[in-house]
Amino acid sequence: MLWRVNVLLYAIAVWVGAAAFARWYEEPALARRFGADYEEYRQAVPAWRPRRHPWFADTAGPSS
Repeated sequence: MLWRVNVLLYAIAVWVGAAAFARWYEEPALARRFGADYEEYRQAVPAWRPRRHPWFADTAGPSS
């Protein structure tokens, strides 16, 4: 089933739809809601690539 072209095309279409929704609807909505905090987060965290270490808004790190 995984080697069928129509399944691959469907998966690509779903991924493109999800990426478009996140980019053109969700990101502007979050920027309006959270303002500068969200912009700081966007600068520190890559959109589609995982991070090796968690991101914390303050430089003190996680609260214990």
